[in-house]
Amino acid sequence: MPTTYFLIALLSFGFVFHLKAQQDPDPLRFSQQIQQFDSLDAVHPPDKKGTVFVGSSSIRMWREAEKKYKKYDVINRGFGGSQASDANYYFDQLVKKYEPTKIVYYEGDNDVAAGKSSEVILEDFQEFVGMVESNFPETQVAFISIKPSPSRWHLIDKIQKSNALIKAYCDQKENLTYIDVFTPMLGENGRPLPELYLKDSLHMTEKGYKIWSKEVTPFLKNQL
Repeated sequence: MPTTYFLIALLSFGFVFHLKAQQDPDPLRFSQQIQQFDSLDAVHPPDKKGTVFVGSSSIRMWREAEKKYKKYDVINRGFGGSQASDANYYFDQLVKKYEPTKIVYYEGDNDVAAGKSSEVILEDFQEFVGMVESNFPETQVAFISIKPSPSRWHLIDKIQKSNALIKAYCDQKENLTYIDVFTPMLGENGRPLPELYLKDSLHMTEKGYKIWSKEVTPFLKNQL
Protein backbone atom coordinates (compact mmCIF):
# COMPACT_ATOMS: atom_id res chain seq x y z
CA MET A 1 0.00 0.00 0.00
CA PRO A 2 2.73 2.56 0.82
CA THR A 3 4.25 1.86 -2.59
CA THR A 4 0.90 2.59 -4.22
CA TYR A 5 0.61 5.93 -2.40
CA PHE A 6 4.16 6.81 -3.42
CA LEU A 7 3.42 6.09 -7.07
CA ILE A 8 0.23 8.14 -6.97
CA ALA A 9 2.09 11.05 -5.40
CA LEU A 10 4.87 10.78 -7.95
CA LEU A 11 2.43 10.74 -10.85
CA SER A 12 0.53 13.68 -9.40
CA PHE A 13 3.74 15.69 -9.07
CA GLY A 14 4.66 14.83 -12.63
CA PHE A 15 1.23 15.91 -13.86
CA VAL A 16 1.43 19.25 -12.05
CA PHE A 17 4.97 19.81 -13.33
CA HIS A 18 3.80 19.02 -16.85
CA LEU A 19 0.94 21.51 -16.58
CA LYS A 20 3.33 24.21 -15.34
CA ALA A 21 5.74 23.46 -18.16
CA GLN A 22 2.88 23.95 -20.61
CA GLN A 23 2.16 27.36 -19.04
CA ASP A 24 5.75 28.57 -19.36
CA PRO A 25 6.55 30.41 -22.60
CA ASP A 26 9.57 29.35 -24.64
CA PRO A 27 12.61 31.00 -23.00
CA LEU A 28 14.56 30.74 -26.25
CA ARG A 29 12.66 33.76 -27.54
CA PHE A 30 15.17 35.77 -25.50
CA SER A 31 18.29 33.97 -26.71
CA GLN A 32 19.40 36.87 -28.91
CA GLN A 33 19.01 39.38 -26.08
CA ILE A 34 20.96 37.16 -23.70
CA GLN A 35 23.71 36.88 -26.30
CA GLN A 36 23.80 40.68 -26.45
CA PHE A 37 24.44 40.76 -22.70
CA ASP A 38 27.30 38.31 -23.22
CA SER A 39 28.73 40.53 -25.96
CA LEU A 40 28.58 43.58 -23.71
CA ASP A 41 30.37 41.70 -20.95
CA ALA A 42 33.09 40.61 -23.36
CA VAL A 43 33.80 44.22 -24.32
CA HIS A 44 33.32 45.75 -20.87
CA PRO A 45 33.65 43.05 -18.21
CA PRO A 46 31.60 44.17 -15.19
CA ASP A 47 32.90 43.92 -11.67
CA LYS A 48 31.79 40.91 -9.69
CA LYS A 49 30.43 40.96 -6.13
CA GLY A 50 28.11 43.84 -7.01
CA THR A 51 24.33 44.11 -7.41
CA VAL A 52 22.32 42.59 -10.24
CA PHE A 53 18.96 44.03 -11.25
CA VAL A 54 17.02 41.28 -13.03
CA GLY A 55 13.46 41.14 -14.29
CA SER A 56 11.05 42.26 -16.96
CA SER A 57 10.63 45.56 -18.82
CA SER A 58 10.23 47.67 -15.68
CA ILE A 59 13.83 46.72 -14.89
CA ARG A 60 15.03 46.93 -18.49
CA MET A 61 13.62 50.45 -18.87
CA TRP A 62 15.21 51.63 -15.62
CA ARG A 63 18.03 53.02 -17.72
CA GLU A 64 19.39 55.29 -15.02
CA ALA A 65 19.81 52.47 -12.50
CA GLU A 66 23.44 51.64 -13.33
CA LYS A 67 24.43 55.31 -13.30
CA LYS A 68 22.41 56.25 -10.24
CA TYR A 69 23.69 53.30 -8.22
CA LYS A 70 27.20 53.22 -9.60
CA LYS A 71 28.77 52.95 -6.16
CA TYR A 72 26.86 49.72 -5.63
CA ASP A 73 28.22 48.25 -8.89
CA VAL A 74 24.75 47.75 -10.30
CA ILE A 75 24.37 45.63 -13.43
CA ASN A 76 21.00 45.95 -15.19
CA ARG A 77 19.96 42.67 -16.76
CA GLY A 78 16.29 43.33 -17.34
CA PHE A 79 14.72 41.80 -20.44
CA GLY A 80 11.30 43.05 -21.50
CA GLY A 81 8.36 40.69 -21.65
CA SER A 82 10.02 38.12 -19.42
CA GLN A 83 8.31 35.97 -16.83
CA ALA A 84 9.72 34.37 -13.70
CA SER A 85 10.33 31.10 -15.53
CA ASP A 86 12.56 32.97 -17.99
CA ALA A 87 14.65 34.47 -15.19
CA ASN A 88 15.07 30.96 -13.81
CA TYR A 89 16.05 29.51 -17.19
CA TYR A 90 18.75 32.14 -17.73
CA PHE A 91 19.93 32.26 -14.13
CA ASP A 92 23.52 31.36 -14.99
CA GLN A 93 23.85 34.07 -17.64
CA LEU A 94 21.88 36.79 -15.82
CA VAL A 95 22.97 36.21 -12.23
CA LYS A 96 25.48 33.47 -11.50
CA LYS A 97 28.26 34.77 -13.75
CA TYR A 98 28.37 38.05 -11.79
CA GLU A 99 28.62 36.45 -8.33
CA PRO A 100 26.44 39.21 -6.84
CA THR A 101 26.19 40.09 -3.19
CA LYS A 102 22.73 41.59 -3.79
CA ILE A 103 19.96 41.00 -6.31
CA VAL A 104 16.99 43.24 -7.07
CA TYR A 105 14.27 41.13 -8.69
CA TYR A 106 11.11 42.15 -10.54
CA GLU A 107 9.04 39.41 -12.14
CA GLY A 108 5.40 38.40 -11.84
CA ASP A 109 3.83 41.29 -13.72
CA ASN A 110 3.77 39.46 -17.05
CA ASP A 111 3.05 36.16 -15.30
CA VAL A 112 -0.22 37.54 -13.95
CA ALA A 113 -1.13 38.91 -17.38
CA ALA A 114 -0.39 35.50 -18.92
CA GLY A 115 -2.90 33.85 -16.60
CA LYS A 116 -0.52 32.15 -14.19
CA SER A 117 -1.79 31.61 -10.66
CA SER A 118 -0.36 33.39 -7.65
CA GLU A 119 0.84 30.02 -6.35
CA VAL A 120 2.86 29.37 -9.52
CA ILE A 121 4.40 32.85 -9.35
CA LEU A 122 5.44 32.13 -5.77
CA GLU A 123 6.87 28.74 -6.72
CA ASP A 124 8.93 30.25 -9.53
CA PHE A 125 10.35 32.86 -7.17
CA GLN A 126 11.14 30.16 -4.63
CA GLU A 127 12.99 28.27 -7.37
CA PHE A 128 15.00 31.41 -8.14
CA VAL A 129 15.83 31.90 -4.46
CA GLY A 130 16.85 28.26 -4.21
CA MET A 131 19.38 28.73 -7.00
CA VAL A 132 20.74 31.84 -5.31
CA GLU A 133 21.09 30.06 -1.99
CA SER A 134 22.82 27.07 -3.60
CA ASN A 135 25.41 29.25 -5.30
CA PHE A 136 25.70 32.29 -3.02
CA PRO A 137 24.39 31.57 0.50
CA GLU A 138 25.20 35.08 1.75
CA THR A 139 23.61 36.96 -1.13
CA GLN A 140 20.59 39.13 -0.34
CA VAL A 141 17.58 39.17 -2.66
CA ALA A 142 14.95 41.90 -2.82
CA PHE A 143 11.60 41.22 -4.46
CA ILE A 144 9.98 44.38 -5.81
CA SER A 145 6.24 43.98 -5.44
CA ILE A 146 4.15 43.70 -8.60
CA LYS A 147 3.11 47.24 -9.41
CA PRO A 148 -0.54 48.39 -9.80
CA SER A 149 -0.75 49.30 -13.49
CA PRO A 150 -3.90 50.98 -14.87
CA SER A 151 -3.88 48.68 -17.92
CA ARG A 152 -3.90 45.62 -15.65
CA TRP A 153 -6.27 46.88 -12.99
CA HIS A 154 -8.72 44.10 -13.89
CA LEU A 155 -6.08 41.71 -12.50
CA ILE A 156 -5.67 43.58 -9.24
CA ASP A 157 -6.98 40.76 -7.02
CA LYS A 158 -4.42 38.31 -8.39
CA ILE A 159 -1.66 40.93 -8.16
CA GLN A 160 -2.45 41.57 -4.50
CA LYS A 161 -2.63 37.86 -3.74
CA SER A 162 0.73 37.24 -5.45
CA ASN A 163 2.32 40.09 -3.52
CA ALA A 164 0.88 38.83 -0.23
CA LEU A 165 2.15 35.27 -0.79
CA ILE A 166 5.63 36.45 -1.69
CA LYS A 167 5.79 38.92 1.19
CA ALA A 168 4.91 36.13 3.62
CA TYR A 169 7.66 33.98 2.09
CA CYS A 170 10.22 36.80 2.28
CA ASP A 171 9.34 37.49 5.91
CA GLN A 172 10.38 33.94 6.78
CA LYS A 173 13.93 34.20 5.42
CA GLU A 174 16.74 36.47 6.57
CA ASN A 175 18.28 36.86 3.12
CA LEU A 176 15.04 38.06 1.49
CA THR A 177 13.52 41.54 1.46
CA TYR A 178 10.07 42.47 0.18
CA ILE A 179 10.00 45.98 -1.28
CA ASP A 180 6.52 47.49 -1.43
CA VAL A 181 6.11 49.79 -4.44
CA PHE A 182 2.44 48.88 -4.80
CA THR A 183 1.18 51.12 -1.99
CA PRO A 184 3.07 54.34 -2.81
CA MET A 185 1.97 54.10 -6.47
CA LEU A 186 -1.68 54.48 -5.47
CA GLY A 187 -3.52 57.76 -5.10
CA GLU A 188 -5.99 58.78 -2.41
CA ASN A 189 -8.77 57.13 -4.41
CA GLY A 190 -6.97 53.78 -4.16
CA ARG A 191 -6.18 53.67 -7.88
CA PRO A 192 -2.82 53.99 -9.65
CA LEU A 193 -1.54 57.55 -10.00
CA PRO A 194 -1.81 58.34 -13.76
CA GLU A 195 1.33 60.50 -13.84
CA LEU A 196 3.46 57.48 -12.94
CA TYR A 197 2.72 55.74 -16.25
CA LEU A 198 3.43 56.18 -19.94
CA LYS A 199 0.65 56.31 -22.53
CA ASP A 200 0.40 52.51 -22.52
CA SER A 201 -0.72 52.70 -18.85
CA LEU A 202 1.74 49.92 -18.06
CA HIS A 203 5.32 51.15 -18.22
CA MET A 204 6.55 53.91 -15.97
CA THR A 205 7.52 57.55 -16.28
CA GLU A 206 10.44 59.15 -14.48
CA LYS A 207 8.07 59.90 -11.58
CA GLY A 208 7.32 56.22 -11.27
CA TYR A 209 11.00 55.37 -11.08
CA LYS A 210 11.53 58.02 -8.43
CA ILE A 211 9.13 56.08 -6.22
CA TRP A 212 10.95 52.83 -6.99
CA SER A 213 14.29 54.46 -6.24
CA LYS A 214 13.06 55.71 -2.87
CA GLU A 215 11.94 52.21 -1.90
CA VAL A 216 14.93 50.29 -3.33
CA THR A 217 17.74 52.52 -2.03
CA PRO A 218 17.49 51.41 1.63
CA PHE A 219 18.00 47.80 0.52
CA LEU A 220 21.13 48.73 -1.39
CA LYS A 221 22.51 50.72 1.54
CA ASN A 222 21.76 48.06 4.13
CA GLN A 223 24.71 45.88 5.11
CA LEU A 224 23.77 42.66 6.89
